[in-house]
Formats: sequence, structure tokens, C-alpha cells
Amino acid sequence: MLFQRENQRVSASDILQSIAAGNEVKMFKCAITGTLDINRLLEKNENFDLSKIKVESNEDRTTISLSEPIEFNDCVFEDNIYFAPPWDKPSHVEVVFEKDAVFNSSHFMGQTRFAKARFRGYAGFDGCTFERIAVFRDTVFEGSAMFRTVVFTGYGLFNDAVFKKDVGFTNTCFAKGGNFTDVKFFDRTDFSGVYAMSKSVPVYEDVWFARQKYGEDETFWRFIKQAAQEAGHYRLAGESFFNERCAHLCYRFFGHDFDELSLTQKLLKLAVGIKLLPELIFGRLLFGYGERPVRVLFASLIIIVVCAIYYASPSAMIYSRLDSEVRQLSVMDGLYFSTITFTTLGFGDVHPAPVHLPTKCVAMIEALSGACLMALFVVGLSKRYSRG
Repeated sequence: MLFQRENQRVSASDILQSIAAGNEVKMFKCAITGTLDINRLLEKNENFDLSKIKVESNEDRTTISLSEPIEFNDCVFEDNIYFAPPWDKPSHVEVVFEKDAVFNSSHFMGQTRFAKARFRGYAGFDGCTFERIAVFRDTVFEGSAMFRTVVFTGYGLFNDAVFKKDVGFTNTCFAKGGNFTDVKFFDRTDFSGVYAMSKSVPVYEDVWFARQKYGEDETFWRFIKQAAQEAGHYRLAGESFFNERCAHLCYRFFGHDFDELSLTQKLLKLAVGIKLLPELIFGRLLFGYGERPVRVLFASLIIIVVCAIYYASPSAMIYSRLDSEVRQLSVMDGLYFSTITFTTLGFGDVHPAPVHLPTKCVAMIEALSGACLMALFVVGLSKRYSRG
């Protein structure tokens, strides 16, 4: 059976009655009046006949399975909509959408709650506007989930949600903020063009991307970076920039379609990706894209110590102007010579023996490394602490 309406005002009770009857619901440009609360199906005084739908109950939870598609295109929900358990009983009800659930271009004027729901088909919320809080906490999306060009005028809460297929938040606005704490993304993820209007940064502790090595988290970190910059959290913006650049490097190396390539294409792509090795070593690991200046200090210290050990070894030949002869340096003298060579000071009291090419080569390499690393350190400090 099909419960279909177009350009009409439909009461929430009629929709609930149709759901209880196991009908497919299809609405287009309708105004939904009253609170659409799935919990009413379980209230004894409502007298809904639930024999046509699957309802399973145990001691602490009731699962309502909707086996037919639900479609609300370009509709207006004038009151609250609850496909979730009551606030005071957060684990009392679980709603399972067995088929597609589409709410594209709809306007939710009241509270919207899909907490602990399970979407086994396609979940479509493209072009929606949520005037008040929208709760998708603990929701499991087994099929594709699309929230493109959505406006969350209130808070958008997705904490503990699970997205098992591709998900899109393209050009979506979080006016007051969002929560992505403990969210798990298992497939392709797109946050391109997502923005926040308030001076608040979305919460995202322990967000997890199964395809992180393919760069699927790049657009998410770009969203966090822009939100943090607008809110004046420049340290957080820098950390997000580092994550964004790391994700972009992974994307350039693998690409989103790496799993779909043949073995030959994969090997060819990896071979071409060797050209990214300098960026991996110097940009990401050493310099941290300007957000890890301490790494430069550690690298400098390692080079100074290693070269000092060489200068103090019998393998090196160092000429001392004080003694007017070539001699083996002590550990302290080797550290001294290594430091002045790294910093390109070159006092001239000790220098490599003119006839010993290996010592001169080590000194040249150390001097070049010192010039580059000191420049990187200054750039990193100015980038990190001169924002605002």
C-alpha cells in the first residue's frame, strides 16, 4: 500500500497510522502538522495496530522496523519529529529504516531526533534546513548518507554515529556548531565547502577514518581549520592544517580509487608516487608543514652529535692552528667544531685538513644542513606564533 500526498497539510497522526499499517509513505511539498513521534506507536492509549510492522521487545529496548521506503520531498515539519527514544529513556527505542529514507529539501522547524536509529538503505537529507537542534547521535548509516547543502541553524549532533558507506556534507552550514566526537567513517567522506557561521569550532575528539591512508579525511580537517581560524583558535587551526596536508599527501600518493585499480595500475601509481618522497621526508616528517618546529631542533641536534662523533674519531683529520698540526679531537672539541660548522660560524681555529677529502665532505654537508635547518626553524616559529 502507498500513502501518498502532494501539496497538502497532513497530520502527524495520519502518517503514524500509515507507518503502523506497513505502508510506503511518499510526501511531496506537504506541511506536516503536529509532533511526529514514533514513540506514540508504543503508547497503549493511542491504540495503534502494530501487527503489520516488525516490533521486537526485550527488557530494556524495543526495536521498530520500518520495512517500506519513507519519502518526504520538499516538506515542512511544523513541529518536532522524533524517530528516536525519549530524552529520559535514551535506550528505550531503536528505529530501523529497512529501505530508503529520504527527506530532501525539507524544512524542520522543531527539534529533529534520529538518535540510535539505523538506516539500512539510503539516507537522504540534501538541501534540508534544521531550525533547532538536530540529533543523529549513535545513529548507524549502513547505506549512503547525504547531508549536502544542509543548513543546521541549531546544533548538529553526530557524536558516536557510524557511517559505513560514503557520506557527503558538501557545502553544509553549521550555524551554531556541530559534534563529531567518536564518529566513525568507513568509506568515502566529503566535507568540501562545509562552513560554520558562529565563533565556535565543531567538537571532533577521536573522530576516525577507515580510509585515512587514502586521504579521505582531507576535507574534514580543512573544515575544522577554517572554523578554528574564524574563531581565533590559531593553534588548533595549525594542527588541523597539518592533518589536512598529511591527508592531501596520502591522496596524491594513493587516490580515492586506489582499491578499484588493477594490480598493474596500483604498481604504476606507487612507482610514480616516489616523486613525493622528498615532501614526505622534509615536508611532513622533518618540518611538519611548519607546525612541528621542535622536530627541526631534534634533527639539528642529531646531526651535530653524529658529526661530532666523527670529528672526534680516528677517521677524521682536523687541523688545529693552535698546535699547527693535524690531531685527533677530544669529544668536547669534536662537539665544538661540529657546532660552529653546523651554524656556519667557522672561527678558523680548527678546520678539516686540506688533504683529507672525507672530513671536508662531512663538514660541507653539515654546513649545508645547518643553513637549511636553521632557516626551516625560523620559518616554523614565525608561522606558528605570528598568527592573528
